Amino acid sequence: MKEYDLIIVGSGLFGATVAYCAKEKGLQCLMLERRSVCSGNVYDEPADGFYVSKYGAHIFHTDNERVWNFIRQFADFNDYTHRVLVESKGNKYHIPVCAVTFNEIFGTETVSEMDVMLRKEHSIESYANPKNLEEMAINRVGRKAYELLIKGYTEKQWGRQASELPKKIIERLPVRMNYDTRYFSDRFQGMPLCGYTELVKRMIKDTEVLYGVDFNASKEYWINKAETIVYTGMIDELMDFKYGALEYRSLRFETSVLDEVTHQPYAVVNNGDKEVPFTRTIEHRHFYNGKQLPYTVITKEFPATWERGKNAFYPINDEKNQMLYKRYRDDANVVYPNVIFGGRLGCYEYNDMDDTVEKGLKLADAICKIDFH
Repeated sequence: MKEYDLIIVGSGLFGATVAYCAKEKGLQCLMLERRSVCSGNVYDEPADGFYVSKYGAHIFHTDNERVWNFIRQFADFNDYTHRVLVESKGNKYHIPVCAVTFNEIFGTETVSEMDVMLRKEHSIESYANPKNLEEMAINRVGRKAYELLIKGYTEKQWGRQASELPKKIIERLPVRMNYDTRYFSDRFQGMPLCGYTELVKRMIKDTEVLYGVDFNASKEYWINKAETIVYTGMIDELMDFKYGALEYRSLRFETSVLDEVTHQPYAVVNNGDKEVPFTRTIEHRHFYNGKQLPYTVITKEFPATWERGKNAFYPINDEKNQMLYKRYRDDANVVYPNVIFGGRLGCYEYNDMDDTVEKGLKLADAICKIDFH
């Protein structure tokens, strides 16, 4: 019998969810974290009544009642509702695209006037079988809204022309023909009043955690210490990049303290101008309806080319990379049969936080049915 039933590689939301559920079922667990702190990319630090996220904005939203009830075991949540503006060509527009947005773009005042303008655009340009993100976006919102709100932002974010990106990326962006300016329409949404890092600490408080441990540097050692490994890192790194690296996008963050009561009307303002190097500005206090202070904290988010050694934030899961991922996954299942892959990097997919928790719960359900003894 091995020393541990389960070793979990990574202390983000996925790993923490699996760890909590496994401990509740009495499994002997060890968590390994490469960084010196837990919580992965939702890591944040406290300020005066709010939290500053180190790796971008994270809003918890879900329609899944099981996920919502699970996550609220560890923290009380406020009633924050996410709204976003896009700054483009000197003007600001609401996003996701809705009747308010179209009225701002077309100078119309009613849904019927807006609908006439949009139909006119689609009569000039639309695609029966959209092949890429650009064509799909034009089908959904028309050429004018696409160029103002989507094209520049998207091409900065992904480092590619929109016509070269898969159309499924744009499917995450809601489009509404009403006046609802909420970014998310989920039944449950908010921010943990204790911050995300403290939330994760509470999830893993009964789990043995080793920090500053690079699993891949000694993987054979760790794999032999547990019956099952849950791996949330990069699968190509686990396999020593034997078929080459999968493609990712990285991010660079610039955080500033400003001598202003508030900097912008909403927590997030995107920038749609391609010549502006950052994609969005985050003002952290808005997430917590923070008390009025003589200063505020903002973070500008700059997309960056991923290289080994940098944080990988977004898998570029186009057809070429999906084929490479499948090749790695098939190989890994043979070489490391006791390794289960999970999380954004382990599964090479982009997930919202509620998806991450839901998949962690499902994996934990399956693991807890295994007879380790």
